[in-house]
Amino acid sequence: MTTPPLPTGPGSPQDVPPAPGAFPLDPSTLPEPIRDELTAPDPAAIDTASKELKDGLNHCPKCGSTEIRQRAGTDQLVCLFCRHQWTAARVEEAFGLGEGIDQLRGTQIASGAQNISADAASLRTFQCTGCGAEVVVNTDTAMTARCHWCRHVLGVNEQIDNGAVPDAVLPFHIKKDDAVARIRQFVGKRQMFALKAFKQEFTPDNVLGVYLPYMVVDANVSADVAGFGEVETRRYTRGEGKDQKTYYDADVYHLQRHVDFTVDDLTLESSEKRGNLDTRANTHNVINTILPFDTKNAVKWNASYLVGYTSEKRDRDVDHLSPRLEDQLLSIARAQVHSSVHRYGRGVRWEQEHIDVHGTRWVAMYLPVWLYSYQEGGKGGMLHYIAVNGRTGETMGSVPVQQWKLITAALTVGTLVEGVALWLIGR
Repeated sequence: MTTPPLPTGPGSPQDVPPAPGAFPLDPSTLPEPIRDELTAPDPAAIDTASKELKDGLNHCPKCGSTEIRQRAGTDQLVCLFCRHQWTAARVEEAFGLGEGIDQLRGTQIASGAQNISADAASLRTFQCTGCGAEVVVNTDTAMTARCHWCRHVLGVNEQIDNGAVPDAVLPFHIKKDDAVARIRQFVGKRQMFALKAFKQEFTPDNVLGVYLPYMVVDANVSADVAGFGEVETRRYTRGEGKDQKTYYDADVYHLQRHVDFTVDDLTLESSEKRGNLDTRANTHNVINTILPFDTKNAVKWNASYLVGYTSEKRDRDVDHLSPRLEDQLLSIARAQVHSSVHRYGRGVRWEQEHIDVHGTRWVAMYLPVWLYSYQEGGKGGMLHYIAVNGRTGETMGSVPVQQWKLITAALTVGTLVEGVALWLIGR
């Protein structure tokens, strides 16, 4: 008995296309951006969890108490029970984060900089190890709490997936009295035009110490730029009187530059709210004007440094911040090649730019800022900030002004300038 031939018409098994995934996808056949994304290695994790926090609490290394505070103006911690003093280890030294930047490949992400879980809750419940009571900490607004029964101090120390716990903290050095004095001095220099209500309503109690969330990034980078530079060869004028115009001749050169460089501790705001630099509604950009911070002195995460201060939670992941990082790296690349184009006196116009980020290392960090805010015109009005760098004392801000005073001053200056010009012409 012979076997009948298999059907070969439409709808036969031979005509059914293979199921998706039946054959492996060849990345080399895909467009460059997709190919690079598929072939890039997965991010490497750096474990920065504090091994000494066995129960999630900070203990005095001498007596075990949790009654710990920062010694004002220093990086030291002091036990309020036995008065022992010590300094937490610097995060760079503890985990080798300052080493091998020129050898970085791929993406390395520290524990506190991992992606935030979309369903992570802000309210965290902790069991007090002193008496067993349960204490709730809202990590949106606080990182420490005190047990209402035994006064035991609880701190959010374990790396949780809601972006609340960074890898490192840079402690405050500038005290509140100093910060208030700096803000008063800043406003005093501008009081001639400052809004009257702003001056009257200023109170030191509204100056708050806050730890703001940042991503601190190391990067190993190459960049290529290409464009045109001009060297002026002759300048001359034509025409007479008001019709006279100046012309120039120039040699035009096509330029190409390549630069390899590393970046150590580039700071990026990891709060969407603070990163929103909408100058029509807020003056958040004043925070950038008080940079830099001495991030090399940041210590391993320890919630005891946050007692007495407020903090904001990170809500931006590495993927969200990568485009901004590349923009800043391109700016650095332009600055790197600037010294090689001095001879082009008429300037250089870069028309093509390419950046190749070989490797990055991301660390989440809290940085200290004294902040005073004022909402002009009540709710919905412009939100003004004056900020003081909690380490260096650098101060910058926005002061609401009385527009009529500015207009009067401008008109007065304009009249004076016009009068001087007429006097000079008359002579």
